Amino acid sequence: MYYSAGTYEAFAHPEKPEGVDSKSAYIIGTGLAGLAAAFYLVRDGQMKGERIHLLEKLELAGGSCDGRKDITKGFYMRGGREMDNHFEVMWDIFRDVPSLENPEISVLDEYYWLNKHDPNYSLCRATVNCGEDAHTDKKFGLDKESAMALSRLFITPEKNLEGKKISEVMPDSFWQTNFWLYWQTMFAFQRWSSALEMKRYLCRYVHHIDGLPDFSALRFTKYNQYESLILPLAKYLESYGVKIEYGMDVKNVIIETVGDQKIAKQIVYIKDGQEQTIDLIKDDLVFITNGCCTDTSCYGDQTHAPDLSQVKNGAGESWDLWKNIAKQAKHGEFGNPDNFCTDFEATNWMSATVETKNEEIIQHIINICHRDPRAGKVTTGGIVTVKDSFDNWMLSWTINRQPQFKSQDKDTVLVWLYALNTNVEGNFVKKPMRGCTGEEICREWLYHIGIPEAEIEGLAKDACNTTTCFMPFINAFFQPRKNEDRPKVVPDGAVNFAFLGQFAETPRDTIFTIEYSMRTGMESVYTLLNVDRGVPEVWGSKYDIRELLRACYYAIDKKPITEVKLSFKEKELLKTVMKKVRGTDLELLLKDSGLIE
Repeated sequence: MYYSAGTYEAFAHPEKPEGVDSKSAYIIGTGLAGLAAAFYLVRDGQMKGERIHLLEKLELAGGSCDGRKDITKGFYMRGGREMDNHFEVMWDIFRDVPSLENPEISVLDEYYWLNKHDPNYSLCRATVNCGEDAHTDKKFGLDKESAMALSRLFITPEKNLEGKKISEVMPDSFWQTNFWLYWQTMFAFQRWSSALEMKRYLCRYVHHIDGLPDFSALRFTKYNQYESLILPLAKYLESYGVKIEYGMDVKNVIIETVGDQKIAKQIVYIKDGQEQTIDLIKDDLVFITNGCCTDTSCYGDQTHAPDLSQVKNGAGESWDLWKNIAKQAKHGEFGNPDNFCTDFEATNWMSATVETKNEEIIQHIINICHRDPRAGKVTTGGIVTVKDSFDNWMLSWTINRQPQFKSQDKDTVLVWLYALNTNVEGNFVKKPMRGCTGEEICREWLYHIGIPEAEIEGLAKDACNTTTCFMPFINAFFQPRKNEDRPKVVPDGAVNFAFLGQFAETPRDTIFTIEYSMRTGMESVYTLLNVDRGVPEVWGSKYDIRELLRACYYAIDKKPITEVKLSFKEKELLKTVMKKVRGTDLELLLKDSGLIE
């Protein structure tokens, strides 16, 4: 496997890999990583669909990228994914997957046209005082010390950040900046999250710094991502004869080490209450989704708080599978699951989905986001963060294009809420979020959008239906880590197996994204089948001096560098630099970026 850039490799079709007709594949997990692996086996590996076996424990494909309606409780959306225009692997896949609504075009075409006609951006990023605009005004508000700390983080080698928290590399003043408000709530980082992962995000999305404050960098699907992405991809695979085998609870993959080679020999699973096995030969390829951020999700509804009695550190079926595999490694080459799943108090957050058609509530929404959610277009344009709740639940909410589900009543609006602090009481509801019913969580949200207090209880009970989900390990991949804590997609010496998803390690890309999962699927297939076509590299904006200078301009809130507070020595140094670059292309680049006038 090798990386490439540009359209030469992107538009090419690879030759059929040698020996593929004698191979079979077993893919454990049907999240986006597993489905992507199946796609590349079919399209580029040219493996016959009937030789590809997707093994899924649940009755629904999609993994964490789900969305469903419980006919007795309401709509559930555990979360949503933010996408940008440089998810190279994702678009490589969806350019060939037909749209379900119009099979004459691809999912990429559908998505591209939608976001061209209805571009995403926010008109209110944060509120205070029960629904008033907090006027972040697209400013970052970085003081000099914080700006310098971000710059140092950007250039610090990953090896030097292993095991470190963000709080160990950023000054105390950083937590009060708009930059941190945007960053924390958009990506779900905490102060104790991995400094290494924050560096990756900075490097990966430096080209989007101007779109960070108002979400103009983002794009979204028409419906929830299960219906917009999972279903068409599953339908594509089905058309090639690929089948998903449900009720397959995989417990272990037996891996044998012979000299320098590591060979998957057997899959151990439970189906219909009986333990069974699949014996493997070298020509049987195994793709393992190790770990899952939504493992042990706990659901609540309008009148019930989620039952957390089964939530325990280190406990969960995906973690158990990974642990059983990791035990077989002689030198830790299959990763360290305990690094990610043994402190759920550090890795949890909670979401809720509110369904309403109440006119008063909708008018309060319109007052904040300045758009009518019933128009079928971008509404909030991303999350609206409740700044007043930072010492409480740290609540944010969003309304994507409506309807979010094809089965949704056209007069209803679905609102998605999420909070990073689940163990402290709310501003209005004096209980921790994790102990609240859906109705109580709705009350807290109604309070923060400005509904008069006397009306809140009645509206939350009679005008809304709210479902909830507590996810103990949703931020597990942000735990401070060492490089070896995540196994390589294809470990050294692996002959016929690979790891997939958010807990496999691929260089430079950022976890908690659709692209990361799909990239591991592509890399695993291309490596094990030796597909002779380049895997598109992670977009290289961190190497582009134009993007770096532009990022500096926006980081100092769009001021020329001459207006920045500098010491005498710094001013003298700047004068010297300006003289040296005068009349050169560097001067033109500085002018184009806005750093000099």
